[in-house]
Amino acid sequence: MTVTTIPPRSGTAFRLAKGECLTVIDPQGEQVADLVVFNAQDIREAISSGRSLDYASKLYLTTGDLIYSNRSNVVLTIVEDTVGRHDFLLTPCSRDTFRIIYHDEHPHQGCFGNLEAALAPYGVASDAIPVAFNCFMNVVIAPATGALTVEAPLSRAGDYVKFCAEMDLIVGLTACSALQSNNYSFKPIEYRID
Repeated sequence: MTVTTIPPRSGTAFRLAKGECLTVIDPQGEQVADLVVFNAQDIREAISSGRSLDYASKLYLTTGDLIYSNRSNVVLTIVEDTVGRHDFLLTPCSRDTFRIIYHDEHPHQGCFGNLEAALAPYGVASDAIPVAFNCFMNVVIAPATGALTVEAPLSRAGDYVKFCAEMDLIVGLTACSALQSNNYSFKPIEYRID
């Protein structure tokens, strides 16, 4: 099984056939990976945070949980997860994220820009990129106010989450570009398909 490395602050896209499994690995620890998927037969069908969280009745998806599309079809099953804390609320970081939240005058294109470039050859337009399943991202929610705080990922070197495809998919995957999400250090992400 070949392991592929996504360099820091970059992204890629590829096909994943029904029945194949994708393992997203954090080789150094405390690094987020944004994951989006689309039905390879009809890219208008895509991963859905809202439906997945609604049907699971919880915010933190892990081993045994299903990830649904905007058409309420299962796109992925989480079959192994060594961390158990991922985010499925926050949008991929972007130039606008860095401009609005961090007041960056020369912002990086972020995960959104990396996904946009990687998915373009598959016909996915920027407006079709949904909220990502943010592997390893640790978003803490204050019970009383609902305030969101991005904390350091709980993942350590070698931690992983393994998904199995429930339909033929186009996958977009990044090594996240937001400093706060990655405990202020940019690192690679690895993945393998089996």
